[in-house]
Amino acid sequence: MRAALVAEYRKFVSTRMWWVLLVAMVGYLAFIGAVLAFSLNSESAMNQPVLLSGGDLARSIYALTSPIGYVFALVIGSLAMTGEFRHKTITASLLVEPRRGVLLLAKLIAGIPIGALYGILGTLAVVATAAPLLTLVGDGAYLGDASTIEVIVLSMLVMVLWTALGVAFGAVVSNQVAAIVILLAFTQLVEPIARLALAAFDATASVSKFLPGSAADALVGTSFYASMGEGAGDLLPQWAGALVMLAYIAVSALIGRYTTLRRDIA
Repeated sequence: MRAALVAEYRKFVSTRMWWVLLVAMVGYLAFIGAVLAFSLNSESAMNQPVLLSGGDLARSIYALTSPIGYVFALVIGSLAMTGEFRHKTITASLLVEPRRGVLLLAKLIAGIPIGALYGILGTLAVVATAAPLLTLVGDGAYLGDASTIEVIVLSMLVMVLWTALGVAFGAVVSNQVAAIVILLAFTQLVEPIARLALAAFDATASVSKFLPGSAADALVGTSFYASMGEGAGDLLPQWAGALVMLAYIAVSALIGRYTTLRRDIA
């Protein structure tokens, strides 16, 4: 198992893609954090009511790493598996570690430091640009509050789960192009619309809580959607959000193990 872990970690960092996506994510989150910190505290911006203010608003902005940056973690995680099939290295990997379940588990564990790095740098980028603006044009940065520190730490840690989910999803959809297209469509279009649409009706509001993004927000402890007044701020308890995220990872990994990784591989 140790040899498989070392090999899978080296695969993560042996190409440029992991740091290219990391740089893109950090720059994007820094920009979004600054824009939202300014616009949501500007009386003239959009003339739309914001339901959150003060510390609650600051914490919802600091938690942007997951709802905005999770696509980067999902993509880099999926590449760990889909890259094996695209570059035809899966055969060599299975020769080194023929136990397919162990190989998948090694990829999931090897993604932990990558996801942690994405979470740490992404969250720090948001805080670095948003905090000064919140102090300048808002009610303050609230960085001294224990609840704010908790949100920042959990925003970093949740990216580990997003990376693991990306690995598991890559085991289900082994075609690299298809996996990336699906992830982009889901994270940028399908889930945001579904969260808002489902939360708008009492009959379906509870369903929206179990979407991956909602579960991640629950784990972090705050939702940026609540600041926009879209009715998507009602979240599961933190422990339930963590269990839902882990369930998505486990189910996806099991499906991948007994579908893609069960077939004969030439």
